[in-house]
Amino acid sequence: MERLWTPAWIARHVAMVVLVVGFLGLGWWQVTRAAEGNALSFGYAIEWPVFAGFVVFVWWREVRHTLRRRRAEDPSPAPSAAAGPEPAAATPAVRRPVRVNRVPAASASGAEDGELVDYNRYLSWLNANPGARPGDYPG
Repeated sequence: MERLWTPAWIARHVAMVVLVVGFLGLGWWQVTRAAEGNALSFGYAIEWPVFAGFVVFVWWREVRHTLRRRRAEDPSPAPSAAAGPEPAAATPAVRRPVRVNRVPAASASGAEDGELVDYNRYLSWLNANPGARPGDYPG
């Protein structure tokens, strides 16, 4: 819980309280205006408490996220000797891309489709001639 009492979190708590009180106060002000005959204020009288509820929702979600992250960072109890060797280090979140040469897969039936062979030959020609247009294909 001490993580929620840092200066940044204290500012968030204060901001949440100020916003909720302010939004509820504005909602009450719209209710009094609506009672005086301003029909549009009925909509605003509903809208301001919804804004206050949204602020509480976001604040609560951030508190839960922070507490869950805290639990994930806490070291787990010491594993027993029977548990085996240490697990491998986690892979980094961002990895270097790996280039792989792709080879066409052999057909399952063994018989080649003539149109597919012609199309693959056409694609190979386009790949071998990057500056060429499709209309330049000699085949």
